[in-house]
Amino acid sequence: MTKVLTDSRSIRLKGRSFMAVVLSPDMPIDSWLQRLDSLASRSAGFFLGRPVVLDVSEIEIDRPQLKSLIAELSARNVSVMGIEGGRPSLVEPGMPPHLKGGRPAADYDVPQTDEEASPAAETMTPVVVTEQRAAAPSLIVRETVRSGQSIVYTQGDVTVIGSVSSGAEVVAGGSVHIYGALRGRALAGCVGNAEARIFCRKFEAELIAIDGVYAVTEDLDQSLRGKPVQVRLENDAIVAEKMM
Repeated sequence: MTKVLTDSRSIRLKGRSFMAVVLSPDMPIDSWLQRLDSLASRSAGFFLGRPVVLDVSEIEIDRPQLKSLIAELSARNVSVMGIEGGRPSLVEPGMPPHLKGGRPAADYDVPQTDEEASPAAETMTPVVVTEQRAAAPSLIVRETVRSGQSIVYTQGDVTVIGSVSSGAEVVAGGSVHIYGALRGRALAGCVGNAEARIFCRKFEAELIAIDGVYAVTEDLDQSLRGKPVQVRLENDAIVAEKMM
């Protein structure tokens, strides 16, 4: 008699930590969607390829309303990966899962093209995520951050020796220092640091954020464009001012 031996392999489960955009709608939903459309129109392609968590903890919403909201977001190319807050019974099979235990982070946005980026480069969205090293309070990037690239360093400051192109972004747990032009997005204090700041030699930003409070180009003093600028948070509002 011949025995057939099968090698049963275990299933390997690994932990991963990813950054997601958290959307927290408020009532009335139609008005909130209009504001979302306005933001997306000023920074085209923001939600493309980004994981999004929908936080409904601050609103009263039932299951049909929640399903309708998810459908509205899907129509705007916003892919909801999970639901945070609310009753677990709001979520039924086929809907994004109910999540809990998330830790704070910042918000994002995406723009258009940069004169430095080729058409081929614009179709790619590489993400550079730097892991924490012992006793490493800052990250130094010794080249221009090009369109489609994302530098994420939540452990401290990020210093870019070059520029940040349109369509690129720098996300830091501490402050962001840019020796060249800031044409893309800079997000400082992304893990809850309201004291973080953004510094750049030439201010042409599409979006800036500190501790989750954001501003886009149209919100800022246009006389600062092209100037050396410091950005800080004051009374939960973005303050941008020229550096001497």
